[in-house]
Amino acid sequence: MKIVKPEQMSEIDKFTINEIGIPGIVLMENAAVCVVNEILDMLPDLCGRKVVILAGKGNNGGDALAVARHLYNKGIDIKTYLLAKKDEIKGDAAANLKILENIGIDVTEFISEEQFPEFENVLVRADLVVDGIFGTGLKGNVRGIPARLIDIVNSSSKAVISIDIPSGINGENGKVMGCCIRASRTVTFALLKIGLLVHPGCEYTGKITVADIGIPQKAIENFLINTYTLGKHDVSSMIPVRKKDANKGSFGRVLIISGSTGMTGAGCLTARAALRSGAGLVYLGVPSSLWHVYASSVTEAITLPLDDDGSGRLSQSLIDMIDTVTEKKDVIAIGPGLSVNNAIIEIVGSIIKKAQVPLVIDADALNAISADVSILKYLKVPAVITPHPGEMSRLTGIDIADIQNNRLEVAREFAARWNVVTVLKGSGTVVAKPDGTLFLNTTGNPGMATAGSGDVLTGIIAGFIGQGMKPEDAAVAGVYLHGYAGDEARSKKGECGMIAGDIIEELPGILKSLGR
Repeated sequence: MKIVKPEQMSEIDKFTINEIGIPGIVLMENAAVCVVNEILDMLPDLCGRKVVILAGKGNNGGDALAVARHLYNKGIDIKTYLLAKKDEIKGDAAANLKILENIGIDVTEFISEEQFPEFENVLVRADLVVDGIFGTGLKGNVRGIPARLIDIVNSSSKAVISIDIPSGINGENGKVMGCCIRASRTVTFALLKIGLLVHPGCEYTGKITVADIGIPQKAIENFLINTYTLGKHDVSSMIPVRKKDANKGSFGRVLIISGSTGMTGAGCLTARAALRSGAGLVYLGVPSSLWHVYASSVTEAITLPLDDDGSGRLSQSLIDMIDTVTEKKDVIAIGPGLSVNNAIIEIVGSIIKKAQVPLVIDADALNAISADVSILKYLKVPAVITPHPGEMSRLTGIDIADIQNNRLEVAREFAARWNVVTVLKGSGTVVAKPDGTLFLNTTGNPGMATAGSGDVLTGIIAGFIGQGMKPEDAAVAGVYLHGYAGDEARSKKGECGMIAGDIIEELPGILKSLGR
C-alpha cells in the first residue's frame, strides 16, 4: 500500500477536484459518511448516546461538521464545538456549517477560556468524542484553547475517533506538536499518511481505517509516490515456490562469517534463521578455536574453521583465503558476533572489495566500516546493510536522536549515496532502496528488543537471497516476516519473556501459511 506525506495528499486532492472534476464538497461528504460508519461500529446501540464533536476551522473541521449532521439525523444527541468564529470558516467547511444552521443544529463557538467548565460538564456525559480539530497540514505546536481541550479530552479517558489524523500529530514525520489527541480509532482518507505509522505518532492513532472517499486511481497514479507498506500477500508473492525436482543446492549456499570469544550465539542464531527461512546449505565461517561451539550448536550448518588470532577472533591472514572461503557461495552475511579490531576492519574491507556475490552486512561489520564508509564504493555486487540507530549514527555521524526523528529520510539518503539497500532497524523498520523507493514495516513489537533479534533478521535476509530473491526483495520480505514472527511469538510467550530463538521457531509456520 502506498503511503504519503501530507503535501502529496494535498496535491492528489487538488488534482481530483480541479482536473478530474469531483467537487471538494463531495469528497468531504464521502469522508463524513466513512467516519459515521466507524462511529456506528463503535456505538452499535444508538439509543441515548451522546457525542461531542470538535471542529477546527479548516477542511478537517468541515468533515467534522458533516459528521455532526449525519449523527443528528440518526437521532444521536450531539454537542458541536467550533474552535473558531463562524465568520472565519471558508469554502466547503463553510457550506457544511451553513447546512447545520439551516437545519437548526447548534454549533458553539469555543473561543474563550471561560467555556472550559461547561465543556467539561458536557464531556462527562459523552459516550464518544469526534476529533476534527486539525488535519494533516498542522505545522506549528498546538497552543491555547486547542491544547487545553486536547489535554482535557485525553484525561477524560473517553473514546475518541479522529478524522484523518489525531490532532497534534505532524503528518509528515509523526512528531507530536506540543500535545496530541490520543484516539481510539483513526479514519484516514484514500492513503495512509506517514505520520500515522512512525513514532511517536503511531502511539496515538488507535485502530486505523483507510477509507475510500472516491479519489480515483488516476489521481493517485499521476504523482510519484515511492513509499510503501506491505501486506502478507505482497510478501508471499516475493518468496520463490519450490520445484518438485529441487535439491538442497537449489535453495542456495549461504556463508556466514562470524564469531569471537563470548559472542558465539550471534552466528548460531544467524545460521538457524537462514536455515528456517529455507536456505539449502548454510556455512558458518568462524575462528578455529571456537569451531566446536558452533558445530555442536547448529548441527544442520556446515562449520568452517578459519584462521584464529589466538584470542578467539579471526586473524588477518584470512584475507589471503577469502577467495577460497567464498567460492561457490550464493550470498555472504558478515558481522554478527565478529568483534572489532584492526584485523577485522581489514578483513571486512577485503570482503567488500572482493565479493562476487551479494552481501548482507550487519553488526560488527558495520562498526568496522564506520571508520571509512567510503569502502562501500568498491562494492561490485548488491549489498544489504542492517544497522540499528546506534550503528547508523556511527556510519553517518548523525546523532541517534536526529536519526530517530527522521528515520525515513536518513535511510533513503544513505541508500542512495552508497548504492546499498539500507535496513534501518527499530520500531517501524525502514527498508530503503538505492533508487529512493522506501518500505515502512508495520509488523513487530517491543518484545523483539532482545539480544540476538537483529542476528535473526540477518539470517532471514541472507537465507532469502540464497534462494534466489533479489537482495532488495529479500530485505523487504525478511523485515516483514521477522516482525510477523515476533508478533506470533508474543502471542505465545508475551513481550517480556520472548527471546530471539522464539522468533526463529515461528518462521516455519508462517512460511507454511504463505504456501511455502
